Amino acid sequence: MSERTERSEGREGMPSQHRPADAGLPVERTRLAWRRTLLTLTVVLLLQLRPAFTGRVRDAVPAGAAVAVWLAVLVVDWRRATGTGPRRLGRLSMPLTALGAAALALLGVVHVLGRVH
Repeated sequence: MSERTERSEGREGMPSQHRPADAGLPVERTRLAWRRTLLTLTVVLLLQLRPAFTGRVRDAVPAGAAVAVWLAVLVVDWRRATGTGPRRLGRLSMPLTALGAAALALLGVVHVLGRVH
């Protein structure tokens, strides 16, 4: 062994070879990231729902579509965030979330442009 390997120290001042490895930490960070994504999309949805309570049907239609998109993203991402979903959704959850976020953005633009008239 080289001296460099033997004397390398970690952040806590412990030699790196003696630090305990935490295998669950990356999994927990990933789950927290998915929860933050869901929280962000929920806030976007709530901002889109606010004008829907004006009583006009044309304001309620984009808001209803936004709720449907949000529910679809919620079903996919909640399983990913809690670690209870099937493994086969693992590859699809990120593109589906991106598609859902883009759909919410598009519905927001439609809602804003519809209120301009």
